[in-house]
Amino acid sequence: MNASSPVLLFDSGVGGLTVLAELRRQLPQAPVIYAADIAGLPYGTKTEAEVAARVAGLLGRMAERYHPRLICIACNTASTIALGMARDVLEIPIVGTVPAIKPAAARTETDVIGLLGTEGTVRQVYVDDLESKFAKGKRLLRHGANGLVLLAEAKLRGESVSVDDVAEEAKGLVLQAHGSEIDTIVLACTHFPLLEDELREAFGQDMQFVHGARGIARRIVNLTEGQEFRRSEPDFAVTTGDPDDFEKLSDAFTRHDIRDLRAF
Repeated sequence: MNASSPVLLFDSGVGGLTVLAELRRQLPQAPVIYAADIAGLPYGTKTEAEVAARVAGLLGRMAERYHPRLICIACNTASTIALGMARDVLEIPIVGTVPAIKPAAARTETDVIGLLGTEGTVRQVYVDDLESKFAKGKRLLRHGANGLVLLAEAKLRGESVSVDDVAEEAKGLVLQAHGSEIDTIVLACTHFPLLEDELREAFGQDMQFVHGARGIARRIVNLTEGQEFRRSEPDFAVTTGDPDDFEKLSDAFTRHDIRDLRAF
């Protein structure tokens, strides 16, 4: 293993920065390449076949170009749909992102849990399996809020995002039967923690929010235990989208010590 071989963090946009923040805390010495498939954003409105083919194809090309030691799919939608295919075609460790239903089930006191994700995530059998395994005896209410992805992207570009806009996208969660009993919400999209302040104002200060960034970073740490790390160049980020538009996110990336933004 080359000591300068990076960890590749892949997301449809900038939601994976929530995972990067945790990885910086737990494994600051690891070289990182952040890959944002902004040309494919948002994944939540695409079919399963479209997402699986796109993600597996991009990861294959990125693996050939960057030779990562590990890939993290820092996107719930991509993970619940394409993780199996990506693992089948690539011969390196791949860490996925799954909704944090297990910790939410441990925290809830009303036994009613909300799950906010994209439409592509909330309808997956994978989520059914997590509910069956970890939330028996609980009630899990789901809502697909694709618009929150674009609001999170806009927020990191410095655009104004109002609480009313966020509440409008998320209100379908509590308008369901038993929605008023929710005391814990799973943020099942890595973009959504970027809007936690607005979500907390919309749902109330007593609402608990749970997401998986810390656990994902911990899994990366475990899989790379004992490996040597060395940066041969500064960390950088790449996009499949418009490089000029990507530059609008420079402040967000600089907060995570990434100052070099490139086209893929």
